[in-house]
Amino acid sequence: MPDPGETAPDFTLPRDGGGTVTLSALRPGKVVLYFYPRDDTSGCTLEAQDFSRLADDFSAAGATVIGISKDSVASHDKFCRKYGLAVVLASDERGQTCEDYGVWGEKSMYGKTFMGITRTTFLIDGAGRIARIWPRVSVKGHAEEVLAAVRAL
Repeated sequence: MPDPGETAPDFTLPRDGGGTVTLSALRPGKVVLYFYPRDDTSGCTLEAQDFSRLADDFSAAGATVIGISKDSVASHDKFCRKYGLAVVLASDERGQTCEDYGVWGEKSMYGKTFMGITRTTFLIDGAGRIARIWPRVSVKGHAEEVLAAVRAL
């Protein structure tokens, strides 16, 4: 996982609604990059809804919010339509961006071990450096905490 102060690993990924999103192309704006395990699951849905509810506030603070999972663009499109999401969802089906950010690894649930995405959020400043990292995110209140950090940056 990259450390605060380091340059955020650049990426170009396909996104919901068609086209691509490139991290470096968003400079000098701030970017909230949140990695989540899977579309249309309870925690991931709540997180996406919370970020979407605050989308105008993030935009007013000069930040773009991007959610990344290994789900396909088609899955992202369905997820966005179903819940009226207002954030960019990028598809990392090959997993390279998840690897670059150190969020892909071994997890365990109910005594079973498996590989997956650890829910993690990165705040990237206008120069492309990582300003803050929230590892192993607990969803409740997270979007509000990240918004406060964006405003303080």
